[in-house]
Amino acid sequence: MTNISVKLPGFTLKNPVMPASGTFGFGDVPAAKKFDLNELGALVIKTTTPKPSLGNPQPQIAVLDNGILNSVGLTNPGVDKVISDKLPAIKKQYPALPIIASVGGESEDGYFEVAQKLSDSKMVTAVEINVSCPNVAQGGMSFGVHPRVVEKLTAAIKNAVDLPVFVKLTPNVTDIVALAQAAEAGGADGLSLINTVTGMRINIKTRKPLLGNNFGGYSGTAVKPIALYQINQVRRITNLPIIGMGGISSAEDVVEFMLAGANAVAVGSAHFKDPLACLHIVHDLPQVLNSLGVNDIKDLVGQVEYN
Repeated sequence: MTNISVKLPGFTLKNPVMPASGTFGFGDVPAAKKFDLNELGALVIKTTTPKPSLGNPQPQIAVLDNGILNSVGLTNPGVDKVISDKLPAIKKQYPALPIIASVGGESEDGYFEVAQKLSDSKMVTAVEINVSCPNVAQGGMSFGVHPRVVEKLTAAIKNAVDLPVFVKLTPNVTDIVALAQAAEAGGADGLSLINTVTGMRINIKTRKPLLGNNFGGYSGTAVKPIALYQINQVRRITNLPIIGMGGISSAEDVVEFMLAGANAVAVGSAHFKDPLACLHIVHDLPQVLNSLGVNDIKDLVGQVEYN
């Protein structure tokens, strides 16, 4: 029988598939109610910040031919409300489902506060640090573009929480490997990559950008080659577990990402075309692995054979 379970620091997933942060909200959006979430390897909830946030101006999403452009922003009710309302509802319905909480903030203290409160709640399995948030102390540039900041932030959070800490890396840098090394130096238990690629589109009739925030994060099938390359570059310099994402829409994509170096995967934009994308991928995985003669999905990790 083909094994599709994977182990990450501190917990085991029955399969390597989870929705990317924001995709299923806090388990309370329509897509999350279309099937039993226990079928997933884990649930990654929307990024949580210290205070409530309304996100960016409308329109927040532009569906393009080969991907999604979004500037939703960190819309969420704030960490206290997430702990009092959102997480108990998820835990009540899915008590055994691993929950990865995405942590955001505009300052190091903000990240620290959210991570510590989520850890103290005892309702999440791990935290994913979204270092693509704008750093107000650095003029709005994201935390994730400065290796020293990533290392310091990771170390502070790791020392504050009693949970596995994953750092979600941005692709919008010259050298993502330096960021991965910084996160590892800070004590990260794992890495998530890639976040969205910054982009924009313009309506030529109105001469205005399609998004209310003018530009946003681009995701979907078009970014898959970028994601595979950056994951493979990071895998070559670290043994930390990697949650890979960026254009995954099939079981074959999962295999490709694991060959590049991912240990598990997150699915996001594929849900715009297929709300049951995660479920279909999970169900197809054993057959695809069997056709490739793979008995254990873990045997794929980082096994790309270079020409």
